[in-house]
Amino acid sequence: MSQSVEKTKACYPLFEEAEYQALFSSKRDLEEAHGEARVKEVFAWTTTPEYQELNFKREALTIDPAKACQPLGAVLCSLGFAKTLPYVHGSQGCVAYFRTYFNRHFKEPVACVSDSMTEDAAVFGGNKNMNDGLQNASALYKPEVIAVSTTCMAEVIGDDISAFVANAKKDGFVDSKIAVPFAHTPSFIGSHITGWDNMFEGFAREFTDKSAGRDYQPGRNGKINLVTGFETYLGNYRVIKRMMEQMGVGYSLLSDPSEVLDTPADGEYRMYAGGTTQEEMRDAPNAIDTLLLQPWHLLKTKKVVQEEWQQPATPVSIPMGLNATDRFLMTVSELTGKPIPAALTLERGRLVDMMLDSHTWLHGKSYGLYGDPDFVMGMTQMLLELGCEPTVILCHNANKRWQKAMKKILADSPYGHESEVYINCDLWHFRSLMFTRKPDFMIGNSYGKFIQRDTLAKGEQFEVPLIRIGFPIFDRHHLHRLSTWGYEGAMTVLTTLVNASLEKLDRDTMKLGKTDYSYDLIR
Repeated sequence: MSQSVEKTKACYPLFEEAEYQALFSSKRDLEEAHGEARVKEVFAWTTTPEYQELNFKREALTIDPAKACQPLGAVLCSLGFAKTLPYVHGSQGCVAYFRTYFNRHFKEPVACVSDSMTEDAAVFGGNKNMNDGLQNASALYKPEVIAVSTTCMAEVIGDDISAFVANAKKDGFVDSKIAVPFAHTPSFIGSHITGWDNMFEGFAREFTDKSAGRDYQPGRNGKINLVTGFETYLGNYRVIKRMMEQMGVGYSLLSDPSEVLDTPADGEYRMYAGGTTQEEMRDAPNAIDTLLLQPWHLLKTKKVVQEEWQQPATPVSIPMGLNATDRFLMTVSELTGKPIPAALTLERGRLVDMMLDSHTWLHGKSYGLYGDPDFVMGMTQMLLELGCEPTVILCHNANKRWQKAMKKILADSPYGHESEVYINCDLWHFRSLMFTRKPDFMIGNSYGKFIQRDTLAKGEQFEVPLIRIGFPIFDRHHLHRLSTWGYEGAMTVLTTLVNASLEKLDRDTMKLGKTDYSYDLIR
């Protein structure tokens, strides 16, 4: 083969060479693959309205879900607490999936262990695995907290995690000084956002349970609690903290993985970096209030805040775009009595100026978007602020209440009247919609690149370019370090959107002497 130490090629140019093309041809012959004509015929059929009608009649099959499973969210929540080791009660393969999924997005090593349940545990239960796993994890990695979540296998056989943890401590398999919050996170229901919510409830139960004799008084510490929910843009944690510090507000960010998932390369490995401390979590019920920044998926967290901590959980929405950030900051100001400082007012003015500068190139552009409920709602509201038209909106893990709220938001804007909102639908549904509705762009995670490829395969005039905003982003680097929240995040999203429009305009007018009517240097 042509690959050698002196001549190393990436897969794309390497596989174009004759030796590999011959291998591919032989493989197709061996598999008796359909010919190119038949492939094109079936492909063309899958782009039609008739196929879309059949596609949306699917009941028992999911193709390319726009969501992940519960334990993934539980692991991210756990990583946000100081000196905490995420521990998954299940098979080694599950944990390998969670670690590689996050590793590919954050480009960081992700600490997470399992107790390696296999066939015998599926028959006899996973108690022994739990005992051995907690003992080994505490001895090897010296955590102060071990956060236990479950997988399908443990849930199907009905393992009693509460009893397992209590007995492991009683029998000396894990030091009683090590906190072991836990959550039941079956993968066959809910999604990654449900798992995050369940795990946070586990931390609250571990550190703020009144039955332990703790005395709480809302407002005693004069602080605001902020709960982000499942959030993978590390810049958003920093934006929220910066805005609170500029306002002079005392705050606790409950679950903050921004340090452990963005450690420096300075010769030192940090298994535990940053995060919310046990003391902050124990003091959380003494805050003025707890604001849930992604309320549509923090249902159990809201119940804890209102019923256990006796705080109102004053409603806010994800702080994406101009208006939502305004409302968030005004809510914080009203709760704390702290004025919004001139620095944030100045930052807001810069965002408004950017919106005016780019309005010409964004007004009337249509978008298809998909993702988690709060992200999709926040992104939709920002698009409407910019005069854009979110014509296709899809959320796999939303409910009918969310769909109703989305339809009201769209009905209240002149740019939302042509929009359609889909719930419990996957990316294969979304693919059909990109052919039949054909927006100017789609907004979503890296998996959308396959849909863009398919639209281009039908012809250049059918291509729907992908703008990568969401989770996961596997095929681009460092986007997870950016922000999408606050005025700063809105500037980042706005810059991404307008430059995608300008890049497409340049591509469409590149043909010399044919389409370069106004191939301008200045846009």
